[in-house]
Amino acid sequence: MSQEQQTLLQQKITFHGAGAMAEAIVRGLISRLVVRPQDITMLNRSNQKRQEELSTRYAVNTGTAAQSLDHLAASPVIVLCMKPKDAATALRELGPLLSPDQLIVSVIAGLSIRTMQSLLGRKQPIARTMPNTSSTIGLGATGLAFSEEITDEQRSTVMTMFEAVGIVTIVPEDKLEVLTGISGSGPAYVYYLMEAMIAAGIRGGLSSQQARDLTVQTVLGASRMVQQTGLEPMKLRSDVTSPGGATQAALKTLDEGDFFENVIAAVNRCAERSREMGAALEGDLK
Repeated sequence: MSQEQQTLLQQKITFHGAGAMAEAIVRGLISRLVVRPQDITMLNRSNQKRQEELSTRYAVNTGTAAQSLDHLAASPVIVLCMKPKDAATALRELGPLLSPDQLIVSVIAGLSIRTMQSLLGRKQPIARTMPNTSSTIGLGATGLAFSEEITDEQRSTVMTMFEAVGIVTIVPEDKLEVLTGISGSGPAYVYYLMEAMIAAGIRGGLSSQQARDLTVQTVLGASRMVQQTGLEPMKLRSDVTSPGGATQAALKTLDEGDFFENVIAAVNRCAERSREMGAALEGDLK
């Protein structure tokens, strides 16, 4: 075990919320030997069955947030993974319990650092994050933004946590919505493309399993080609597109539907909607 891994192991981490994203992060932390299971606590509102499931699966500590306020007050790192509608109550309860050096890591979509600090009633060190669902298999892409109060050590802690479940990118907070449009919701665009490719294979006479297997391997192979060769997608596309050939005919059909610009428009609309939802959430919390 490396020295870097041992450094984070010395800190206890409490997850305030125990849903799918919290579990994905915990799985990555444990499988990459970043944090010992006994140093992780996962709290939810009242679901005892879920607590038992997580305790059995990962050997972590569990409990309810209401019963564990003292534990939260003593935890160096608190990861907020509750639903946005529960955030205001949780933050207002947390504020009086915190010491100035406790790190808050937010996985709450749409809730700004400024609003979180207002609800806490103090200028707490906060890292705002935007992971995506591929974090569940260690292939996530997470955007990070930090409050001014974050120390270098706390920044390193957050980076290490999310590098355990994929890659991380640090952006100004006002760019998190753009990142949401690309990586946060991006898996859904790829899944939608895969749905269409599978449907085309089935309509063309392939079995559903054949169409699925070919589509999955094709998307995986294309992603790996970009990743491993270091070449731009445009170059790789050009290399497999012979003039007058079948691939060019297919791409021409996509262009007739304005495929390229429609994808850009979808990313922009996702970012815009993320901003709208964030503004509405913050309005409701005031």
